[in-house]
Amino acid sequence: MKSAGELEQALSDAGGADAAPDWSARLRDLLRVELERGSAELDEPRTGRERPIVLVVAPARTSILSVLPLAPELRADPDVVSQRGGALAAATVGCLVEAAEPGPPSRAEELALRLGTHDGFLALCFPAADPRWSAEYAREALEDAARGIDRLRARVLLLPPHPVELEDLRAPIGATHPLRVAEAVARLGGAPLDDESLEALEPQLLALLEPEGSVSRAHDDPDPRRRVMRRILQRLDGMGKWGGYHTAFDHLARGFAGNERGLANDLGEELLAAGLLVEKPSVGQRHVSLNPRKAGEIRRLIDAGELPAGL
Repeated sequence: MKSAGELEQALSDAGGADAAPDWSARLRDLLRVELERGSAELDEPRTGRERPIVLVVAPARTSILSVLPLAPELRADPDVVSQRGGALAAATVGCLVEAAEPGPPSRAEELALRLGTHDGFLALCFPAADPRWSAEYAREALEDAARGIDRLRARVLLLPPHPVELEDLRAPIGATHPLRVAEAVARLGGAPLDDESLEALEPQLLALLEPEGSVSRAHDDPDPRRRVMRRILQRLDGMGKWGGYHTAFDHLARGFAGNERGLANDLGEELLAAGLLVEKPSVGQRHVSLNPRKAGEIRRLIDAGELPAGL
C-alpha cells in the first residue's frame, strides 16, 4: 500500500498545483489508491486513525473541483453514505460555496452545484470567478472543516486540474437533496453541518426549495394529527434530512407548542413504525432521517395530505 505521503511527495516534486500535464497519469494513479483507502476507512469506527485520508481540491477553467472517497451514487441516493461520509460531503459543499462567494440565491434555479464522477468516486464542481484563488481557499477551509467531523482525520491536497477527469456532471437529483440544501444553507450565510443554523434558516429554505403552496397546505391542514405529521416531514425535507443525513429524534418537536409538542413526539414514533422515518444509531442519542425508499409516500403526505398505509 502506498502512503498518503507518496501522493503528497509526488505532487510536491511535480510543482504542486502548477504541475505539468505529463505528471497527470502518476498523480491520478496515486490519487486512486488514496481514494480507495479513504472509502474503506469511512466505514470503520475511526477514519484516518493511522494516517489521515486524502481529499483533493483543484481549480478548473471556470470552476473549482473536489474529489471525495464517496460513492457517486450520492447524487441520486442520500442513503449510500454513512453519517461521517454525509457530513464530509456537506462540509465540502459549504467550503466550495464559501470559497466561490456566489451570493444568496433568489430562486432554486440559481443553485449551481454539480456532481459527477472521477475514477469511480464522487466529484463536486462549483462555478468560481477566480478558480485558482478559490481552490486554494477551499483547500484550507475544507481541512479546517474536516477537523470538526467526529472520528475523522483528513488531509486536503491542492491538485492541478489535469489529473481530475470529470464525467457525467449533473445537479443533485431531488429538490431537497441534502447537498442542494447544503449549498442553499451556505449561500444564505449558514453552516450546513449545524442543525441550529438549518433551523434558523428554515423559512428561507422552505420558500426556496419546497414546491409552491406546499408549506401553507401543510400548516392549514384541519386535522391536527395529519397537520403535525406533514409539518414534521416538511421540516426534515427542507433541511435535507434524507438517508445518511439525520437529526436527533427530540428535534422533531421543535417549532411546536403546548399539546402539539407531545403529539409531535408520539407521531415521530408512528412515522418510524410506518417506515417513513428511519432510525440511525448515534452516540448517546436517537437520530432519525427521511427514508429515501419512501420518498413518493412522503412527498404525497407533505403536499396533499395523503396518508400511506400504516398511518
